Amino acid sequence: MIGNAHLDPVWLWPWQEGYQEARATFRSALDRMDEYDDFVFTCDQIVLLSWVKESDPELFERIRERVAEGRWVNVGGWWVEPDCNMPMGESFARQGLYGQRFLITEFGRPATVGMNVDPFGHNAMIPAILQAQGMDSYTFLRPGPHEADLFDTPFWWQAPDGSRVLASRIPFEYCSPGGDISWQAEKALGQLDRSREAVMVFYGVGNHGGGPTRANIDSIHRWDRMGSFGKLIMSSPRDFFDETLAAGTDDLPVWSADLQHHAAGCYSSHSAIKTWQRRAQHAVLTAERWAIVADLIGGDVPATDRYPREDLERAWKQVLFNQFHDLLPGSAIEPGFEDARDQLGEAVAISKRITTRSHNTIARRIDIPQIDGTQPVVIFNPHPWPVSTPVRIDYGGQPTGVQVTDEDGEIVTSQEIQALSTTADRSRGGVLFATELPPLGYRVYRIRPASYESACTGHAAVSVETVADGSVSLENDDLRITIDPRTGWLSSLLDKRTGVDLAGRGPHWQVCQDPSDTWGHRVVSYAWPGEDFPVTGIRVTESGPVRAAVRVERGWGRSTMIETYLLAAGDDAIELDIVLDWREPAHLLKQRFPIAVSDPRATFEIPYASLERPVNGSEEPAQSWVDLSGTLGEQAVDQTAGLVVINNAKHGYDASPADSPVADTDPSIGITAVRSPVYAWHDPYELEPNGIYRFQAQGEQHWRCLLVPHSGNWRTVQPTRRALELGAGPRAMLESFHPGPLPSEQSFAEVITTDGTGHILATAVKGSEEPTRNDGADLIIRVSETSGRPATASIRLPVIGRSFDCELKPYQFRTFRVPADRRRRIRETNLIETDDRDRQGI
Repeated sequence: MIGNAHLDPVWLWPWQEGYQEARATFRSALDRMDEYDDFVFTCDQIVLLSWVKESDPELFERIRERVAEGRWVNVGGWWVEPDCNMPMGESFARQGLYGQRFLITEFGRPATVGMNVDPFGHNAMIPAILQAQGMDSYTFLRPGPHEADLFDTPFWWQAPDGSRVLASRIPFEYCSPGGDISWQAEKALGQLDRSREAVMVFYGVGNHGGGPTRANIDSIHRWDRMGSFGKLIMSSPRDFFDETLAAGTDDLPVWSADLQHHAAGCYSSHSAIKTWQRRAQHAVLTAERWAIVADLIGGDVPATDRYPREDLERAWKQVLFNQFHDLLPGSAIEPGFEDARDQLGEAVAISKRITTRSHNTIARRIDIPQIDGTQPVVIFNPHPWPVSTPVRIDYGGQPTGVQVTDEDGEIVTSQEIQALSTTADRSRGGVLFATELPPLGYRVYRIRPASYESACTGHAAVSVETVADGSVSLENDDLRITIDPRTGWLSSLLDKRTGVDLAGRGPHWQVCQDPSDTWGHRVVSYAWPGEDFPVTGIRVTESGPVRAAVRVERGWGRSTMIETYLLAAGDDAIELDIVLDWREPAHLLKQRFPIAVSDPRATFEIPYASLERPVNGSEEPAQSWVDLSGTLGEQAVDQTAGLVVINNAKHGYDASPADSPVADTDPSIGITAVRSPVYAWHDPYELEPNGIYRFQAQGEQHWRCLLVPHSGNWRTVQPTRRALELGAGPRAMLESFHPGPLPSEQSFAEVITTDGTGHILATAVKGSEEPTRNDGADLIIRVSETSGRPATASIRLPVIGRSFDCELKPYQFRTFRVPADRRRRIRETNLIETDDRDRQGI
């Protein structure tokens, strides 16, 4: 009998109410321990313990005493019970980093059992993450027996990298009414294999906290005496899993996939929090990288300005809290999202301050000689691989425009673009120029005055053509696309390298009535027939040697959209920039990408890995990208090709077959771009016909997509790397002249896949959680294999003059502590940075 108090810190109430309820619930649990000698309480969600510690130190000391006694059992090890599909892999790593380190600091021991009772599905890499955080088992509720053919016994859950944890689905419910527990026991036993020696039944008032009541406990004692349900033991998940392990596990089944599906509408409810979260995660990861670089090269930086560990922790904890399973999935009340906006804004603001300070710390140490008539610009690349991309910067004091040169004085291809300001100051302008940037490093460029005629420099590597019927074509060396003026979608997507045209038949946008509730309960698919989002205008907005752009304007009902196609010189992908002003309650908008292939196969990115899923129109969660590949039929017999669709803000996808219910269409990738149900509307409650309600996702939103055609399979175009570049681009910074010890171009860290594929990525470059003797930090680098194939990485760290190689299994991630002091060994550590092990050959 697992006494617990599931407490949603924010759901149908604001987080401030959850803050108080944590204190009240924990006091109740401690009082029950005073009254019943055998009562055991199980606690997860470490943020609740942190709130009690800061608001009621005396109560927290009582918890310490009961933890030492073994009657208060901390499980889960994560900061909150997050949504377990949408956060990045690094966010799951940080849930345990901060959760487990809190438990070690305050109680002397981490959690060994993972527990997420309430999230709406669980990504397949969770076993690997749990293992690397010191947890060997996992308990959860959903999907239930009506949603997935899971086992009614404990089972081994195996991640794509081969890691395993012992898992057990909670039967019936994780909480109970406050009275007799017989109903709870009967329903639980009805879902379990009763032939096993031990089964685990949860009880205690939950959701808004509360916990086990006297009536709960008295009824357990009464039913135990009667023997109605066998022997009832007050216990914890740790004891249950230990007993299961002791009984032998050879006969236990193995589950080698994610745990889905429940509440598919949550992948797309409340568009804004998905965008805020994606932005905040990228911002904090970027800040970490530049902070450790600035710390390691800091020179005369005071100790108080070394690695900003406390600021980064504050930012991360705001990000992690707002991944809670009723916030990130969009199922809370409206005030909960107002607080989430502010808290995630705080995380971004902290991160931007750290990044800006770090960039200035680095930039002031660059040797930048004075050249009259020029303005230095330093471009910082946050990724530990080379990046070639157009970068814009706005400038002042140049009424005739500017040219851009590199530090050797060679002219760089550039073009004037519309300035961000719309003042009468004609000396303000904007320039877009091609950059080639070193891995996790910087490069100095210069802008200088130009005559009007020379404001655009370089040959026209992107051509734009408008024909009589209004079609517009954009073309560079690799791609030629044609935009149909009637649909605003591609009538042609020609890969000039292979001669394959992947543009498929079918709608590009679909507006549908959406009668489903906020969660999308019992929804299997949103791949529904719908109305087009009609084109109201189309025009070329950029044309130059760096990039061309076509703006497509649309309108439906009270809503408008601006969809801009962007093709840069040298690009093998098309970027879409979408600004939507959505004013449609109880509707959804699907963005669809029909692809001219046969026998399609779909691959979806998940945290730290990817999964192949059926092409059947089901709504699926994913990270940033989905690929649809197939054969080309008449175009090229038996040749395989496909399209990767990457985006920076959405998580609900479908891969639909040809001639699906959507329309007369080729196979397609769908993104559920917007859903607008009522806030916190839970089916089967029926809305009143004349009720007054607030609908989600009303107003303006903005996201970007990349369309990446490829031959062969998706691995050839490195979609995970491209997704990271889309989420966190280079930063341009105007600089002054000064001497310094650093050159005009510098890389600080690079991860190279030795076979040249680029599929091993550094997902984290940060400072160690423990400071070094001088209040700085060791460098922590985590590398992840992203293609599902074994590989070897060469990790080069010029920032501290060290390098080493490491091997990775398919989808494996590994974490290394690299001291700047070469007398100290490089060691492998776990995700909470507590288990350092020597690595042979490093």
